[in-house]
Amino acid sequence: MARQGFRQQQYAFAAHIRQPDRNPAPDDIEDRRMAIYRDLFYNNVEGFLSGGFPVLRELMDDTSWHAMVRDFFARHHCHSPLFMEISREFLAYLEQERGAHENDFPFLRELAHYEWVELALSIAEEDPVQVNDPDGDLLEGTPVLSSLAWPLSYHYPVHQIAESFQPETPAEQPVYLMVYRDKTDEVNFIELNAISARLFSLLQEDDSLTGRETLEKIAAELKHPKPEVVIEGGRQILEAWRQRDIVLGVNVPNSTNI
Repeated sequence: MARQGFRQQQYAFAAHIRQPDRNPAPDDIEDRRMAIYRDLFYNNVEGFLSGGFPVLRELMDDTSWHAMVRDFFARHHCHSPLFMEISREFLAYLEQERGAHENDFPFLRELAHYEWVELALSIAEEDPVQVNDPDGDLLEGTPVLSSLAWPLSYHYPVHQIAESFQPETPAEQPVYLMVYRDKTDEVNFIELNAISARLFSLLQEDDSLTGRETLEKIAAELKHPKPEVVIEGGRQILEAWRQRDIVLGVNVPNSTNI
């Protein structure tokens, strides 16, 4: 009975911390003490979200921002105890629980996802990748992609959104971005066009294709009258990616490591 009573008290304590305006504090704890916990818990979470989503925080007025964070704090049940996972939990709340709010930015969820990716990539563990030849021919070999290069596609140009630029309608074409972590562990992004996005997608889907085979496939899809132009342009893209650590080198077909 004592254990059950203590458990109920814990639930009452947590419920009050989450929504003090709806759930009374436990009877035997004075409000001065409860106020310390109310402020401590909320401020920790709010501070982490402000740091994790700086552009979104800058765009929102204080009332709207705190109302949203309060709603997340009250309603969302986190599945991880790690502070570094709070941003992902907040993203899950935006995508699955928040629903439609009249004053929300139309790009709210996409901007939040873009900002989350930067944190997620900065702490991601690198998967080991086999590379036969870091300096090999990117057309005749099979380009090896970094596991720390993540292609993204949005309806809004999230990388340009700022206080001075807040689009109200989606872009006419999909916005393709590449967010990647280089060998110095710095997170960067580049904007892709439809062809370079397709190139990366094909290399991800089939790691047996050489660079030339991949680009010939793209040229055929485009019905380009001069495939060699597409191949040369693609070679330059692959080389630029190698300089940025997006492409780590090549594996030579039918070769084996000694």
